[in-house]
Parts: sequence; structure tokens; C-alpha cells
Amino acid sequence: QVQLVESGGGLVQAGGALRLSCALSGRTFSTYNMGWFRQAPGKEREFVTAISRRGGRTYYANSVKDRFTISRDDAKNTVYLQMNNLKPEDTAVYSCAADRFGDLRVGIGDYEYWGQGTQVTVSS
Repeated sequence: QVQLVESGGGLVQAGGALRLSCALSGRTFSTYNMGWFRQAPGKEREFVTAISRRGGRTYYANSVKDRFTISRDDAKNTVYLQMNNLKPEDTAVYSCAADRFGDLRVGIGDYEYWGQGTQVTVSS
């Protein structure tokens, strides 16, 4: 059974930074593509970024490109999301997800396992 546990959320002022972590247990982390998604109040969950197995490729939503960076440490079974220059519109619950199959993907339905999420609130 795969378990994903996020940490690192919190309250930050606009222009600030946060780093989220997501630890995977129960399976071999290095075999999964990993993604981050977010869901703001009253909105649908949306793709943020993803990183391939072994970290060779990444992909970002246009709204976070050049501000957010995804990375992974296979030795620690952890994927990270460094978020810089945060904006109020980045306020959401951020969830990590694991995709065992396929190429780097952005669809919610493409990911088999999900964490519970961590709240990020950006004040103006």
C-alpha cells in the first residue's frame, strides 16, 4: 500500500517562499513519476507540476512556471516543491500524487496514489 504524506504548508505573505515535501512509503519511490496538484476554495483541483522517474524531466503549469521548482531525492523517497514569489492566487490545498505508469502526465486521473494535502495560504 502506497502512502504519501505532505508537509511544509503554512501562511506566508505575498512575495514569500515555502518548500513543500512529500514522502512516499510502501513502494519503490524511484519507479514513480511524481506530481503536485492544488485545489483552491470553490475551484477544481488543478495540475501544478510533475517530475519524471529519476528526475530527468519536469513540467510546469504556466501559472507557476519560473516561480516553482519541483525536485526529488530518491534516497529519501521524497519529492519537493519549492515555491518562490508566492501570490494570493496560489492559496490552495497542495497534494502530491504518484504515477506508476506512462510518461510524464498532467491529468488527475493519471495518478494512482494521492496524499491528504497541505494548506498553503498567501496573504496580500
